Amino acid sequence: MQIDLRYGRSGLTLTVADDVDVCVIRKPSMPTIHTPEAAVRLALDEPVCSAPLTELAQKARSACIAICDITRPVPNRLFLRPIIERLIQSGVSASEITILIATGLHRPNEGDELAELIGDPWVLDQVKVVNHFARSDQEHITLGRTSQRKTVVRLDRRFVEADIRIATGLVEPHFMAGYSGGRKVIAPGLAHAETITTFHNARFMADPAARNCNLAGNPLHDEQIEIVDMVGGALALNTVIDEDRNLSFVNFGDIVASHAAAVEFVRGYCEVPVERRFNTVVSCAAGYPLDKTYYQTIKGMVGALDILQPGGDLIIASECSEGLGSAEFVDAQRRLVQMGADQFLRSIMEKSQANIDEWQTQMQLKPMSVGDIYLCSPGLSAADRALTGVHVVDSIDEAVASSLRRQADRSVAIIPEGPYVVPFCPATQGV
Repeated sequence: MQIDLRYGRSGLTLTVADDVDVCVIRKPSMPTIHTPEAAVRLALDEPVCSAPLTELAQKARSACIAICDITRPVPNRLFLRPIIERLIQSGVSASEITILIATGLHRPNEGDELAELIGDPWVLDQVKVVNHFARSDQEHITLGRTSQRKTVVRLDRRFVEADIRIATGLVEPHFMAGYSGGRKVIAPGLAHAETITTFHNARFMADPAARNCNLAGNPLHDEQIEIVDMVGGALALNTVIDEDRNLSFVNFGDIVASHAAAVEFVRGYCEVPVERRFNTVVSCAAGYPLDKTYYQTIKGMVGALDILQPGGDLIIASECSEGLGSAEFVDAQRRLVQMGADQFLRSIMEKSQANIDEWQTQMQLKPMSVGDIYLCSPGLSAADRALTGVHVVDSIDEAVASSLRRQADRSVAIIPEGPYVVPFCPATQGV
């Protein structure tokens, strides 16, 4: 049997012997919007819990549109131009419209990558497109502290000071914040490093509610919602795509209400019940652009966690074309390898602010505590392989065959879309 996994730009084919019991875990068939441009226009004209954008823009002099960075396959080409056109038609000067790339603490997107991200040359010609730099003190405004956890809230002033604030993005499972998109584009997307490292500290990450597909009591989600209030509210354009990255859902409106509606839609597809756990689980990092780094690959590991039998093997394919990730993440991985999982976790638990990107290493500890992890990433250098903290293999087929022999079990679960699908075992929920 052959199964295609999301891997890089071209995919990766996994071949499994015919006598193996294969459980392929995919989303149920999703609706596809055959006229996406018309759907975007309708969403802008019939918003969720908000007046139409054209009406709001008539009272505005400036606008800031936040977009996700290159690590997310957001269909920006579908909606940026109609948003900008409505703003201009309503009296907002093009010179007062800014597209702000919500990089969080990721690197900036520039050159050809920026053109790919925006997807429409007209947009680049009409308005300013700039990157958010989380470590630039002068580009942020301090809004105070959150009420319960006392997080210092510092946000990009270009967004805070705009008359019209719009967050755009993709709504999908997120292994810390429950779901991506909406409020998450603002924080951490447009937040200062001090804010990001505070609500990504080890105590936040260790909270049982900070997990995939959960918003109830999730400390990150709670902080993000309060931060939206502190900035004075915002609008959002939310998208959902299917496995082939066709538009399946789009809405626009109040950032909290519209995001909640998008989450309600996508839940029925990305949360997939599975009858049992498996000793061998195969996943991926969802292909390009998410699997450009090992940093992002950890999402695929965590997404598969609920169906991995304790002591089992989790095999994940990821191109990692840009290596491990940031220098700070590399440092965190080095500490993990040198100290071991238990000592690494003890060393970070009491800090009020995390070191940059070490939260991703902390999240890797979750699957490591359940089973053995095998990473198929042939292009990784020997130095990078040594810092993953997991087994690195060159052949996905051989990794699966070896696991089936080792586990003495001729069954395997395969998740071709990686972290965009979160399987769960209802019989073990709450155990």
